[in-house]
Amino acid sequence: MTESRARLVDKTRIVVKVGTSTLSFPNGKMNFTRLEKLTMVLSDLMSCGKEVILVSSGAIGVGAGRLKMDAPPDGLIARQALAAIGQAELMRIYQKFFDEYHQMVAQVLLTPEGLDIETRRINAQNTLNQLLSMKIIPVVNENDTVSTVEIQFGENDSLSARVASLIDADLLIILTDIDGFYSSDPKLDGNARILSEVHEITEEIELAAQGSGTSFGKGGMVTKINAVKICREKGIDTIILNGQNPKNILKVMEGQEIGTLFTTA
Repeated sequence: MTESRARLVDKTRIVVKVGTSTLSFPNGKMNFTRLEKLTMVLSDLMSCGKEVILVSSGAIGVGAGRLKMDAPPDGLIARQALAAIGQAELMRIYQKFFDEYHQMVAQVLLTPEGLDIETRRINAQNTLNQLLSMKIIPVVNENDTVSTVEIQFGENDSLSARVASLIDADLLIILTDIDGFYSSDPKLDGNARILSEVHEITEEIELAAQGSGTSFGKGGMVTKINAVKICREKGIDTIILNGQNPKNILKVMEGQEIGTLFTTA
């Protein structure tokens, strides 16, 4: 175990970001088995004294599923409407699963504009800190229904980083559908290898950050590296981890060398 990995054991305030590709099947339908495992793992972290914030995508995909769409439309207004439908359903699902582990959750919707305004940013910070002090897991998502900008957080990768910065988190865990950050695009390069640790965001790392999301999500590795940069400015370590087995989170917190750890020191 490296020194950087060993330090993860002592991290107490953790932001976990889960994307649409982790929460759903390729056809956009919710993967309830995986979601239930995720809620169990996060509840266990809370039970052992950690503080957890969940930044969750999926509202638009859930909304599309409720309307039996094969894929969500491209237009901003239509996606806002789907988000309004999906947010209520997504929180209902989260609450149902967390209730099984006697863990309370609260919904927090944020916008890019809101975090850029000092008063709103402080209000959001105070709310999140208060919820954590009450042993409640905040479930954070972008407020797609009122956001008026075409360029949004980007599959919530940047949102999770800004939330981590806002509440002085110790660690950001970004769950995705691959095992970590590769030296090059594994879809194009058969010799691509997973980097266990990255200590500096070099031009080579930037060039390796290729890929795109599914039709239900907007994020790729580029947005994840941007999130890493935001966290590095605040001294927050970041891990990119395969979320198909949510128990990987517990393995990481024990110091096991899975996923890719982006260090700040």
